[in-house]
Amino acid sequence: QVQLVESGGGLVQAGGSLRLSCAASGRTFNYAMGWFRQALGKEREFVAVHGWSDGVTRYRDSVKGRFTISRDNAKNTVYLQMNSLKPEDTAVYYCAAQVGGTWKYWGQGTQVTVSS
Repeated sequence: QVQLVESGGGLVQAGGSLRLSCAASGRTFNYAMGWFRQALGKEREFVAVHGWSDGVTRYRDSVKGRFTISRDNAKNTVYLQMNSLKPEDTAVYYCAAQVGGTWKYWGQGTQVTVSS
């Protein structure tokens, strides 16, 4: 079992920055970690992923160049640095752990609100 706890959300003006953190516990941290988001009335969507074995990162097109995913394996923590935030980035952000090709474990989410 893996427990994921997100933090770092909040209210920020357009153009501002936030850094989300996701602390993992319960198992060794040797799996891909991702960030997803869900805006009110919309489906959950992929934001970014950071691999374990290869360290490869991948982003949805709308956040490329603005968001950066990173991980500190010594702290069992994955981060999402979000710069140049836009109102359309407003959503609940979730981190997830991928096991056996499936996003198996999820955090409770943290709200990010970007005002115009």
